[in-house]
Amino acid sequence: MRRRISFIAAILLCATAVLAGCGTKDANSVVKDLDQTVNKMESYHGTGTMTLHTGQQPLEYQVDVSYQKPQYYRIELTNAKKDITQIVLRNDEGVFVLTPRLNKVFRFQSDWPANQGQVYLYQTLVSSILLDNSRQFAVDKDNYVFDVMANYQNGSLARQKIWLNKSDYAPSKVEVSDTNAAVMVEVEFNKFEFGSKLDKSVFDTQRNMESSTSNQPTTAQPDNESNASANDEPVLTPEANSPQNTGDNQAEETPTTDDNANANPDNAEDTATNADNTGANSETSTQDENADDALAPAAESGGTEGQIFTAMEPSYLPEGVSEMDQQEIVFGGNPGFMIRYTGDYDYTLIETQPRDQAVSMMKGDMVDLGFTLGQMSGDEQKTLTWTYNGIEYRITSATLPDYEMVKVAQSVQGEISK
Repeated sequence: MRRRISFIAAILLCATAVLAGCGTKDANSVVKDLDQTVNKMESYHGTGTMTLHTGQQPLEYQVDVSYQKPQYYRIELTNAKKDITQIVLRNDEGVFVLTPRLNKVFRFQSDWPANQGQVYLYQTLVSSILLDNSRQFAVDKDNYVFDVMANYQNGSLARQKIWLNKSDYAPSKVEVSDTNAAVMVEVEFNKFEFGSKLDKSVFDTQRNMESSTSNQPTTAQPDNESNASANDEPVLTPEANSPQNTGDNQAEETPTTDDNANANPDNAEDTATNADNTGANSETSTQDENADDALAPAAESGGTEGQIFTAMEPSYLPEGVSEMDQQEIVFGGNPGFMIRYTGDYDYTLIETQPRDQAVSMMKGDMVDLGFTLGQMSGDEQKTLTWTYNGIEYRITSATLPDYEMVKVAQSVQGEISK
């Protein structure tokens, strides 16, 4: 009888151990499942919050992301406090960056996002797990947690931790850290659903332009406020984290307002170049005769009276760099501000408040700044251009590395104190 009881007890212990292990897998099993999940995936829709810790104060954005096989993407980034919304689309016509309430469209000829990882895209997260053979694995309550190398082109982002729900491998949280293990980007998903039935209009450029507050990706209803003035809303343009990206992606803005606008991006780039070249050797860049028409002291140019321009300054300075000078300017006929920096790297930051942005064609690489897409152009002399909150920013330098340029751009948040 005792032997029988002992035998039954042994069976019960084994059964308990088996049941305790149910629902928990090892790293290899999860990796194999993730590979199958991505290969079979038809669509998904997720929402959450992204926080950037790249400046003195964290910047928080609401993220709404949709994907439909084979290559349709829609990402909406919204900063509620500043009433800023940017939409990134990929459809059969190309890659677009939209600012609906400003009626602005930038078109890129690019293989994005295949060439640039995005922290809020499921494919990017899974790819980083599959490619890192030295991945670290842990189990945290309802999630499997992977600690892997970050596969972003921004060299300052070194590692990322990814929380995946045990039940369906949906992402619940992501933390991206720099080389000092400081968290630079956080994404927390409050909803993520595979197999979402997405309406075709979700990825339609015109339908998204018609809606300035399209919070329902399955309906994409137009908004009566789509014709709001450009002075009332911010504009967001191209960008990416790409020190290694050498492709000839092209960005084309499709202006939907003033067809007679005569902005010249080539002249603007030359002007920024001239300003940077004189940055360490001259007290004023306006002495360059070639730049007089586009870059001038504010007091000497007309046509901008009554416009309010608020200059911003970066909170991040590369090591060995200090500010050289500041001055109000008029750049391309628009009010602006110029800050020059010198030291181990020499570079110039120009900020303008454009009345229109009719850029017909620009060549360069998309750069992901996290909160918007920017554009890197030039070879020996490079310029990073982006637009945020109605202000166009240009960092130009022949010596500042791409990843440092991105870090400076991400830290331009605070108003200049005078």
